[in-house]
Amino acid sequence: MFKKIVLGLFVSCMMLSVAHAQQKGSVLIKNATVITAAGEDLQNTDVLIKDGIISEIGKDLKAPKGVETIDATGKYVMPGIIDAHSHLAVTRGINEWTNPVSAEVSMEDVINPNDEGMYAALAGGVTTIHVMHGSANVIGGQGETIKLRYGMNQDDLKFQGAPRTIKFALGENPTRVHGQGFGVQPRTRMGVEQIVRTTFDAAKDYKVKREAYLDEYAKWAKRKKGLEPDPVARNYRYDVINDILAGKVLVHCHSYRADEILMLMRVFNDYGVKNYTFQHVLEGFKVAPEMAKNGAHGSTFSDWWAYKFEVYYASAYNAAIMNKYGVVTSINSDSEELIRHLNHEAAKVVKYGGTSIGDAIKMITINPAKQLGIDKQVGSIEKGKQADLAIWSAHPFSIYAICEQTFVDGVSYFNRATDPDDMRLVINPEEDYKLHETAGREVDACMSGVFEFLGTATDSHSHN
Repeated sequence: MFKKIVLGLFVSCMMLSVAHAQQKGSVLIKNATVITAAGEDLQNTDVLIKDGIISEIGKDLKAPKGVETIDATGKYVMPGIIDAHSHLAVTRGINEWTNPVSAEVSMEDVINPNDEGMYAALAGGVTTIHVMHGSANVIGGQGETIKLRYGMNQDDLKFQGAPRTIKFALGENPTRVHGQGFGVQPRTRMGVEQIVRTTFDAAKDYKVKREAYLDEYAKWAKRKKGLEPDPVARNYRYDVINDILAGKVLVHCHSYRADEILMLMRVFNDYGVKNYTFQHVLEGFKVAPEMAKNGAHGSTFSDWWAYKFEVYYASAYNAAIMNKYGVVTSINSDSEELIRHLNHEAAKVVKYGGTSIGDAIKMITINPAKQLGIDKQVGSIEKGKQADLAIWSAHPFSIYAICEQTFVDGVSYFNRATDPDDMRLVINPEEDYKLHETAGREVDACMSGVFEFLGTATDSHSHN
């Protein structure tokens, strides 16, 4: 009897979890300045959300029966911030550094739904993140795009319908790990290119042989005569590579130097790879016209550099210059701390380079959505899109702006006024405190988990 009761409670909890995960919120936000990221800002405007979808945008809208109304007079509503480069919601050990090619592994399997950093990100107006592993491999594993439905289980965090992604890496990271560490290719930047080309060629060759075998096996199985054809075993690594070549997987490539950015664009042109984003891309300003010509996207920092040698030649004008030349540009975090104020990171682009406020807003909303292939669903406040948005006390680019409430699918996952006190750290201004051990670009976040192997004692590597 006791076992039956326990089992019943377990099933009930599971059903409640599913019901909550499927919940789509409805709310009417009134009298706000609406930053659409799709056109001009709308003054004294209402946004009606029905079942997780933006239903109407206009003035004097009426709330349907039972739908909450929020008075946002004097406040700003903007699309939920999207971070195209995050290591949030994962545990340690996210670099499969044992091979320069590891396309068969996936972040999908190691998302940690209990990471409280997601709540802190929600408090900064972030609603969607692209979770990647580190940058030890030339061709790494697959990423995962998730919505910050904090409190949900692993599957419920996934952004349904988001395209698959994969992490590539150029330069110092793979050459140190594999050439310096294992004594195998690549040891040089030249070797990095050849790893990509050799892997692409091997995957294409495998596909021809695998499809020929499957065809022959189907014929043999039908007639049941003669010798069974010699099998060509399935290779998950090459299956993913072929999906990249077919445009089914979006490449996000860790990169810094202009020469390597040009190199990979040439390689991708040779193999017909069309849709890709350079991550970090700190020398993108040197080759912005070439990036625009090739349709390459850039996801960068606003002003982080000099934390290792290959990133010394950088500029705070990087994002502004790429944007000016027509590159779809985003500002990302690569940090559990910086993700909390990506609004201010984007604001820096207005200062450095004179980028318009509208374009800078796009760098943390619709532009990263384009880079992740989810711009039809999120990234701007438009009728018919998913209701991921945040209410701010002032314009998000103001240093005094505070995110008051964050919605994902119309459901409030952060509410500064009503969330329990123990959800936040209350700071006493009279006392010293340390908010985060790595609150700043003192570590190479993309090399987490490999430095013990390379001879250092800590999980992350200081460049000071």
